[in-house]
Amino acid sequence: MASVNEWIVREYFESIGFLVRQPRKYQLPSRSSRQLEDEVDLLVVNPASSEGEIPPIEVWDTGTVRTVPRAIVGVRGWHSERFSPAVLKQAPEVYRFASDDVVGSIRDELGEGPVASIVCLSELPASKASADQTMSALKEGGIDGILLYRNMLMELIQHVEINKNYDKSDLLQLLRILKNYNLFKDSQLELFAKSRKRTGV
Repeated sequence: MASVNEWIVREYFESIGFLVRQPRKYQLPSRSSRQLEDEVDLLVVNPASSEGEIPPIEVWDTGTVRTVPRAIVGVRGWHSERFSPAVLKQAPEVYRFASDDVVGSIRDELGEGPVASIVCLSELPASKASADQTMSALKEGGIDGILLYRNMLMELIQHVEINKNYDKSDLLQLLRILKNYNLFKDSQLELFAKSRKRTGV
């Protein structure tokens, strides 16, 4: 079974209309046995997207992702880490998949046109200065866009309908069950509730 992290990312891209392929379906025993294409976790193609330019680097939302025609994706599920410049300096493998050599090795599989390099991360630093430094370091490493797990999971939660049965996806089925029992907080409803309290004072 693919890792939970890849599972979340795959379901996210499929839920917004992308075709997803995992180029490698086996566990690599060591770093020395890797080929260039083994650095890539997922290849994604958006049949509905025009051949536009790749958006500037930032934390992409779903609207931005939908404008991307095709991409290579690196899944980095270090959920206890904030990806600060110091972390990136110690772990260059975070963006190794976005190197020109790797992109060139899978170019034929994605077809002609722009190819984005997207990295999926847990969190950026809390301070804007450190977050900007992290994005600059990722950009220098070849990254075009950043997706955060929180945003992907929120999109999936909103996508799931409690009156549908997602037998073909354990993840969506689990989210549906949790949603059915009101175990998710609706951030938008909370926001509106806070606004009503303030206006009534």
